Amino acid sequence: MKSVEKSAKNVEEAVDAALFELALTRDDVEIEVLEEGSKGIFGFGSKNARVKVTEKDTFESRAIHFLEKVCSYLDVTPSFHCHREDNILKIQMEGPGMGAVIGHRGETLDALQYLTTLAARRDGFQDEKLMLDAENYRAKREESLVKLANKMAAKCERTGRRVALEPMNPYERRILHFALQDHPTVTTMSEGVEPRRRVIILPKS
Repeated sequence: MKSVEKSAKNVEEAVDAALFELALTRDDVEIEVLEEGSKGIFGFGSKNARVKVTEKDTFESRAIHFLEKVCSYLDVTPSFHCHREDNILKIQMEGPGMGAVIGHRGETLDALQYLTTLAARRDGFQDEKLMLDAENYRAKREESLVKLANKMAAKCERTGRRVALEPMNPYERRILHFALQDHPTVTTMSEGVEPRRRVIILPKS
């Protein structure tokens, strides 16, 4: 975890300087006061306060540190925006060069999400869940998959024959199944073995 020592006229100023350097908030750190500091007498013998500020060891901080290290190898320096939703830590990466992080149809992004989860879960965070995104790729991909599902459902209705889609990962297959779960005339199923498992759209009759 990142740590820094700072000195200033008082503890508050020293802490603020440390937080600025770490680019963190008070909720993200542990603060140790090394010296309280003193004003001295008549302006003589004053002594600065000194603090040590250390980033807390959390699932989020571990994930961010791992991502920063991997991104440095990819020669990209994204910004990270984190929030929790339904007990899932969602990390959005933004910045130039995100194509290298996303990869072909999100394959690199999926692999990076898996590796980041493994790295951050060690030693006490085994139950944590993480979803990684870059430049809102997942939302854009979901929108295109829903359109594809409706288009192929119309083809299935028109021909009366099953339609096999290209192989996709479990996350994308779930989007397709969900998009057509209430369709009046077609249904869906998955067929094949990973990583070649695909969604099949077929008439309900």
